[in-house]
Amino acid sequence: MNLSTQYLGLKLKNPLVPSASPLSKNTDTIEMMAEAGAGAIVMHSLFEEQLTASSMEIDHYLEKGTESFSEALSYIPEWENYDVGPDRYLENIRKATELVTVPIIGSLNGVSNSGWIKFAKMIEQAGADALELNIYHIPTDPEVSGKDIEKMYLDVIKEVCKTINIPVAVKFGPFFSSIPYMAKRMTEAGARGLVMFNRFYQPDIDIDELEVIPNLILSNSTELRLPLRWTAILYSHVDADIAITSGIHNGNDVIKGILAGASVTMMASELLRNGIHRLKIIYEQLEAWMEENDYESVDQMKGSMSQKNVREPEAFERSNYVKVLQSFKPDPTGRLMW
Repeated sequence: MNLSTQYLGLKLKNPLVPSASPLSKNTDTIEMMAEAGAGAIVMHSLFEEQLTASSMEIDHYLEKGTESFSEALSYIPEWENYDVGPDRYLENIRKATELVTVPIIGSLNGVSNSGWIKFAKMIEQAGADALELNIYHIPTDPEVSGKDIEKMYLDVIKEVCKTINIPVAVKFGPFFSSIPYMAKRMTEAGARGLVMFNRFYQPDIDIDELEVIPNLILSNSTELRLPLRWTAILYSHVDADIAITSGIHNGNDVIKGILAGASVTMMASELLRNGIHRLKIIYEQLEAWMEENDYESVDQMKGSMSQKNVREPEAFERSNYVKVLQSFKPDPTGRLMW
């Protein structure tokens, strides 16, 4: 049985990939993930804000006077406590590539061209096998159009892909008017992979302290539905490898992702919640299912349940929406039932 897969032109021994998270901040846990069976490892993200603070030394100016209004400091991370700096990040990549044999994928998180080009090159020089651009942007200016946002994404991708020789994947969110249009444009701009989807962490309001506060909720398997649908739709429409990175928690989730057309399935919440050893268990679940269902390889599975290959391709479109809603019927008390 062959569980290997191709992702970004790299041969992986299996499709289980720990995504960017605090687990890859030190080489000890990177080694543990490799030993537990990871097919590749995505480094934790180097944030654009870190690059800006490092190059401009603006910490003093950011803090000066900000106590005059609430929340100001609470959303400016103290980088020395929150994360490693660029130099240490690059050193971690160098060490990781020496310690493990699986591909190491660097990660840049930001939205502008500022600093990205320089550090993309440095990540390549540090030995990373590929780079994941985690483009995380919250549009708040009513004068900036959707077209402007799309152009910004594509400009970043083009510039980075022109600068480095290692393959680039783009991690993006699901909030475009046309995901297929943007997916195709991103591959035309040079992206070799599409990572779906970025989880947008939403702030909360503390009603006692009257403050806006960060709020992190780890994912669960129900979040797989959205990237699963778009993976199945995009599988035959884009010339890029697809990675699912939301809602992967067990062998069944991995199987569904591959059947839909994903080359790899990425996970962070499951490993953070239940431990790195879960990689081995999920691998065994995938292997057992393949054997039971007479699949000889991951390649044989890949895309067999995509929109292109299923008997009812409309199941991924509006007709399924109508069917689901019509399946609800009220009982005599007025409550809904299947």
